[in-house]
Order: sequence, then structure tokens, then C-alpha cells
Amino acid sequence: MGGQGGDDLEDDYVPDELVATSGDEEEYSHHGSSNGDLSLDDALKPSGSTAHAETERSNKRKRNYLKLNTREQKPKLKETQDEQYPLASRQSPLELAEYLAEYQAKSFSRLSRLELEDIRIPESAIIDTSPWVTERTLDSLPDFIAKVTPSLRLRLSQKPKANGAPTLIFVSGSALRVADVTRVLKNRKLRGEKGGDVGKFFARHIKLEDHITYLRRTKIGAAVGTPGRLGKLLELGESTAHPLWP
Repeated sequence: MGGQGGDDLEDDYVPDELVATSGDEEEYSHHGSSNGDLSLDDALKPSGSTAHAETERSNKRKRNYLKLNTREQKPKLKETQDEQYPLASRQSPLELAEYLAEYQAKSFSRLSRLELEDIRIPESAIIDTSPWVTERTLDSLPDFIAKVTPSLRLRLSQKPKANGAPTLIFVSGSALRVADVTRVLKNRKLRGEKGGDVGKFFARHIKLEDHITYLRRTKIGAAVGTPGRLGKLLELGESTAHPLWP
């Protein structure tokens, strides 16, 4: 009888696979609901951790797709900017004057055309630096000044006659950059033996009153500073009887 012993089944028992399977499912469902275990339907659903992992993988694929598209678009944007606004080294004094006037109009949008003309930087105030074809870095700044603006190099090697009257005002974007530029401008190629002091002006760790005292007591050849601190000193100088910048 197919390997079944006489004691294994009752004499009148007929095996029915469908009934046996249904009974097992009902028993599993019954136990699952009464004992708090997962039912068959619940067992087939993804768990919370699995669903979370799938969501994370989907989000990661979206982020990677966006990064890839952004990287592909950046060179095109840069090319457009370069075509519209060439580097300053490639522009003539006239082009630079027009460029600055355009941004002055955007920054001071409430001023009239006549008022904008009063603050316009003329072409004659801009030096043509196109002859300098070497890379423009801080290390090359002394040589750049000596070649492009020899008159400035001569003035920097001479001590100013009045206190607080720098020949050069160098504007930098951060205090760290100010410190780096100051070290370069102290080079003897520029100052020689008799050049004036090189002052650094930024708000970090230095009080405004200390800068005012320093300007009134010191003969300065070059002043290096951030826009905020230099602007504040210029405003104070205009509002006092003894100007800070003669």
C-alpha cells in the first residue's frame, strides 16, 4: 500500500489534499488572529523595515539621477556665463567701466540716471591689464604691480607724507584673505627700505576704535581690508572734522 502501515491511518479514512490544505490554512489563520502572530496574508506583505529600505533605495536613485543631470548642465551654464561676461583680464577699460556701471544701476536701483552718473567709475580710472598674460595669483602680485603699474610700485616704495593716507586700498572678501594679501604686499620688491606700513582692516578680533587710532598715528602705504570695515572707516572719515583718509 505505497509504504503506509496499517496503524498509520484509520480503515475508513480517505486522504483529500484539498481538505487537508484548507484545514491547515484555517488553522494558521485562526492561530494568527488569536495569538497575535502574522496571518498568511500579512506574512506575504513586506515588513516595515523592507518597505523603508525600498523607499531609501528609490530616493537614492532619484538623487543620483538629479546629480548626474546637474553635472551635465553645469558646463553649459559656465560656457554661457563666460560668453556673456568675459574675464576682467580680457576686457578693455571701456568694457570694464560699462560692466561696473551696469551693476551699479542694479545695486542702486532707486537712484536716477543723473545720480548714477555721479558715482560712475570712469574709463580713465581703470588700468589696462591685458599685457599681463601670466597666471594671476598672490605669489605673482608683486611682479604684476611692477610691470602693469610701475608708478604704483614706485609710490609704494616711498613713505607717505601724511598719516592714514594709503597709496593703495586693496579690497578682499574675507579676513583670511586680507591676512594673505597683507603678507604679499609687505614684500621688499614693493616696499623697498622706506615704504609705508601695510595695514589690515577687518572686524574679526579688531575693534573699530583701534583702527581709527592706528590710521591717525601711522603712515600707511597700503590698506588691505574687507568691504564692511573699509566702508565703515570711509563713512566715519567723511563725518569727522579730521578725515581718516586725507
